[in-house]
Amino acid sequence: MKSVREIALVVLPPIAFFLLVILVWQLVAQIGQIPKYVLPSPIAVGRAAWNGRSALCGAITLTGAGALCGFAASLIVGTLIAFSFSFSKLIKAGCYPYAVFLQTVPIVAIAPLIVVWFGYGFQSVALIAFIISLFPIITNATAGLTNVDRDLVDLFELHNASRWQVLFKLRVPAAVPYLVTGARISSGMAVIGAIVGEFFAGYGGMRDGLGYLIMDGTNQLKTDQLFAAVLASTTLGMAVFTLVNIVGATVLSRWYHA
Repeated sequence: MKSVREIALVVLPPIAFFLLVILVWQLVAQIGQIPKYVLPSPIAVGRAAWNGRSALCGAITLTGAGALCGFAASLIVGTLIAFSFSFSKLIKAGCYPYAVFLQTVPIVAIAPLIVVWFGYGFQSVALIAFIISLFPIITNATAGLTNVDRDLVDLFELHNASRWQVLFKLRVPAAVPYLVTGARISSGMAVIGAIVGEFFAGYGGMRDGLGYLIMDGTNQLKTDQLFAAVLASTTLGMAVFTLVNIVGATVLSRWYHA
């Protein structure tokens, strides 16, 4: 158990730095006489967030759902692809370059095609989040499944273990830390993908995600609303990352202390 002093040393410095940034921001916006549409004060941003709290909460829920769906799909599909890569070097050699290609193509170039193929709405937003968060899962899970001590592989083969036994009793346990690391990276990217997806796919004007609020604030020069939406996006990203981090830490602790 950590002492109160240790917890305070971890928690208080970030809070103090955040408050310092807010104070400097407020002074710059107030004393510098900067136009509100260029740099609104923290008070103005807080007021905009409070006045639009209903829309912001709905947008966070909608964008978060799209991000989590895309992340969950990338976790499942990416792990299955990594399994196939670990089974066959030929499959890995033939397909891995296309996984790299998918990562290198800008999502802003793929998003309009997804809208054409799947239409506007939640499914396209989740699909874009899936695409942008898939590669870290594939690379980390593949690394974990293939970077296994050769002596251990030889030991399993010496005892006539099947390929499935090698996979689930040797490679998967070795890959768990890698997969957790990939999940942590992908969780943040899924939120980015969902917001970018909302820039293009949207929800047909029926519902508004954070991406729409950001675009609306930009187009109408409602900078206070824009800042509120950006801060809400940051909060959502941190919440998803923290959730995945807690789950990953729990899995690792139980996995290695079972």
